Amino acid sequence: MCFCGGGAGTRLLSMSHTQAGDGNETSSTDFVESLAQFENHLRHAQGRSAHTVRAYVTDIRKLLCFAEEHGVRNLSDLDTRFLRRWLASKQSGDPARTSLARHVSSLRAFTSWACRAGFVEVDHGGLLRGPAVAHNPPVVLRVDQIETLIETVGQDASNMAMRDEAVIELLYSTGVRVSELCGLDLDCLDFKRNVVKVMGKGAKERFVPCGFPAVRAIERYLRVARGELVRSTSGNAVFLGVRGSRLHPSSVQRLLQKWCARANIPSLTPHDLRHAAATHVLDGGADLRSVQELLGHSSIDSTQIYTHVTAARLRSAFEQAHPRA
Repeated sequence: MCFCGGGAGTRLLSMSHTQAGDGNETSSTDFVESLAQFENHLRHAQGRSAHTVRAYVTDIRKLLCFAEEHGVRNLSDLDTRFLRRWLASKQSGDPARTSLARHVSSLRAFTSWACRAGFVEVDHGGLLRGPAVAHNPPVVLRVDQIETLIETVGQDASNMAMRDEAVIELLYSTGVRVSELCGLDLDCLDFKRNVVKVMGKGAKERFVPCGFPAVRAIERYLRVARGELVRSTSGNAVFLGVRGSRLHPSSVQRLLQKWCARANIPSLTPHDLRHAAATHVLDGGADLRSVQELLGHSSIDSTQIYTHVTAARLRSAFEQAHPRA
């Protein structure tokens, strides 16, 4: 009986193996247990997003299935050489560099955790290095385009439009992630100091300044529209959907698409507003460290991409305006 069933290796079917020939029984119980505990660690201890948890767990499940298929039964046998062998097998289909980089990230996260948890004595994945991934500068809308979007929403007096205006204003004003916005509770809003408290990646809490237009839009939504959306399932969520439950990121995506079409501007994603907020703040003279804090980036490298955006915009303006450009 094996740890995973089928060619894809995506489901757990049993808890043990018997090696034929020498009569010694080896167990894959540690495979099953470690995968479950690793998932719990990612989800609860580190507070990783559902997408990250799913991706990492899928990668490690495939690694463990690959191990069983090649006669490896114990986590301690997953040394650096074997891990590289698995990575090499993933390259046979010429995957994108981003996929290979994620495989390495998954391995490093798993082996580091397994070592700390006592499943193995050596963190073999710590020696792995993923391929360099080129980050293309994001496309950023102009300030006037975003103002057109907000003005278009503001022309509609319906309750849903009030909510949508508050959502868009807050995303652009603070640069928060859409998951952070949807996770806001009423006690996260501090209008005396004009800040919002958000729970970011890795369950890291931070306070983000909020502009006056966004504050006014949120206060108007709370005063007029939210009460019309509240149901027994609403709880303390700030932003509610049509059925009264907490607003979902996919709903934010749809409302942005709707209002962009009405405003006759390029379609936006919630992350595009985050990009725009960061870029426009840098254009206005903010330093990179402040933008890092604003966005909740754990590394300045993640924020560095916006310097390329502002440099490109500066170059474009220079070429258009300078007589000897």
